[in-house]
Amino acid sequence: MGQSLQTLDYVIFLIYFVIVAGYGYWIYQRKKSATASTTDFFLAEGSLTWWAIGASLIASNISAEQFIGMSGSGFKMGLAIASYEWMAAATLLVVAIFFLPIYLKNKIFTMPQFLERRYNSTVSLVMAVFWLLLYVVVNLTSILYLGAIAVREISGLNVFFCMGLLGLFAIFITLGGMKVIGYTDVIQVFFLVLGGLATTYIAFNLVAEQFGQSGTIAGFNLTMEKANDHFHMIFERDNPNYLDLPGLTVLVGGMWIVNLNYWGCNQYITQRALGADLKTARNGLLFAAFIKLIMPIIVCLPGIAAYVLHQQGNFQAEMLQDGELNPDRAYPVLLNLLPLGLKGLSFAALTAAIVASLAGKANSISTIFTLDIYKKINPEASEKSLVRIGRITVLVAIAIAMLIAPFMGIDKKGGFQYIQEYTGFVSPGIFAMFILGFFWKKTTANAALFATIGGFLLSVLFKFLPNWVDLSFLSSMGFSAPNSDGVYEIPFIDRMGFVFMICVIGMYIISMLELKGKANPKGLEIDRSMFRTSPGFTVGALLVVGILTALYTIFW
Repeated sequence: MGQSLQTLDYVIFLIYFVIVAGYGYWIYQRKKSATASTTDFFLAEGSLTWWAIGASLIASNISAEQFIGMSGSGFKMGLAIASYEWMAAATLLVVAIFFLPIYLKNKIFTMPQFLERRYNSTVSLVMAVFWLLLYVVVNLTSILYLGAIAVREISGLNVFFCMGLLGLFAIFITLGGMKVIGYTDVIQVFFLVLGGLATTYIAFNLVAEQFGQSGTIAGFNLTMEKANDHFHMIFERDNPNYLDLPGLTVLVGGMWIVNLNYWGCNQYITQRALGADLKTARNGLLFAAFIKLIMPIIVCLPGIAAYVLHQQGNFQAEMLQDGELNPDRAYPVLLNLLPLGLKGLSFAALTAAIVASLAGKANSISTIFTLDIYKKINPEASEKSLVRIGRITVLVAIAIAMLIAPFMGIDKKGGFQYIQEYTGFVSPGIFAMFILGFFWKKTTANAALFATIGGFLLSVLFKFLPNWVDLSFLSSMGFSAPNSDGVYEIPFIDRMGFVFMICVIGMYIISMLELKGKANPKGLEIDRSMFRTSPGFTVGALLVVGILTALYTIFW
């Protein structure tokens, strides 16, 4: 293991901090008068360019769970985990073409606001509370805790002190509003990509040196040769990681629910595009899709390289936690092997990813609480007081996350899988409610409540069903596999697919019984012309699809 950060590393990190903080403060001062407006503070209405929207989407999405958790999954299961990134690229195109026009035409600022307009205030309130709990208890805590663990591994500082520093940095960025977040995210993405590529470069060089060769290309080729089983995107049923990524489901099943819900029905993400015009917003999502194509190079390949090095007898003790191999230690171990200077750059990249995600998540929590809960309780509240409440909410949310994060067991399970599985308890019902709300006028509020609450209860039922029922009969169809204890479970991505289908069927039945042939006055008016795209966007989208087809063909 290398030593902790040296003076040059701290200097490089300090340069990063000064650039981001200074630029954020300059943006804030330049637009200070506008931050008294809720639409500007929460949405940066009309201020973000397409490249700022795209960069902000990526900076908010990529965090410790990718750098640490996804690299750990790369160590454990290989390139297949990249499906979360590559399928996200395809999903961004779907959201840009079909979802954004509906939001922007109806002047939607928050997801609960859409649900109130499409259904009623009860659905909106239930979901606002749902999202707040999910964002604080699952997302904010995991980002903070995984990030703090990573920073501790590199710096040697106390994990709680690291959480405090990350939280304070995020608060500084968040209090300036969405405009500051959006434009500082451009810098964050620059450091994120540059530092991430530096880590991948060094990792492959280390692999090459291990076998008496040199160069990044040689290291990559050797990694593919020595860990060939780690370069398959679609798992067979006998693969020990099948429960995490169940075969073709990643292409034609539940993975679409994971991504469409995240990128299209998630305040945390869609908020970046809701303050722009349609053309700008679509181009921003297209830009994000292209960045998504290269993210596995940064967040997956280092984990696979670490696996090869570990198989050759390197850092055996460093990969252990409580006497057991912990794949999530792969990325911090690699960072500690970086030479002087590059370690500081990669440390800055990791910090940029963590802080950008914290800021984005805290801003979304603030937006939902302020506009969808507090404003309804105090409808006469001024714009200035709403912005003040929004800032207080940021402080409270991050403080709560700091207090409860150590007790959530986040480090006992793969960090990335922790977030995906627990978010998956609510994703199917939420997505069913949104997709039918978009495109089927007869969907009613009671049907939406069934999807929201019933979908969650069904997800819990499917999770614990193996305790009462032998599900081995589903294995021949690929819908169950034995866990480490030999008990047959339904892969959580498949569970999401089953729950989604049940929710859709239930919503259809409830809506038809309730309306009895009558029209639904809450149905949205949709014009096909809304979904037309510009020639430039169409060419870019086809290029993304072509690259994805090639990647899955090569690494099938």
